[in-house]
Amino acid sequence: MTAKRPAITVTAADHAMLSRIAAGAAHTMPELAAELTHELDRARILAGSKVSAEHARIGSRIVYRDESTKRETTVTLVWPEHADIEKNRISVMTPIGVALIGMAAERSIDWTTRSGDVKRLTVLAVHEPAEEPAAS
Repeated sequence: MTAKRPAITVTAADHAMLSRIAAGAAHTMPELAAELTHELDRARILAGSKVSAEHARIGSRIVYRDESTKRETTVTLVWPEHADIEKNRISVMTPIGVALIGMAAERSIDWTTRSGDVKRLTVLAVHEPAEEPAAS
């Protein structure tokens, strides 16, 4: 049984770009593209150039806990071309990136790893981006 998903919030600009990325990945990564589309369909979209400091967005630094191991990890959520696992820069087009987008602190979500395992994570903190990252 999957737990109810927490509410998520995304900026209008991120929603538009993520929708294009999901559409483009429909043939190469169908499961991940479908999951991202599902998340975008249920997201609250902030109008215009509004942002929410409470919600994870592209460029946010996110601290989360894996509920099975209790391990805490800090990552920065980035566009696919800026991903760098050694610098903890996680692409939004990964299973964990899709799980984190739009999340607020103190919210938990179940997500499916690439190997098919279902894990639960809890967002502990969301920090604003240092600069506004642009998609290329």
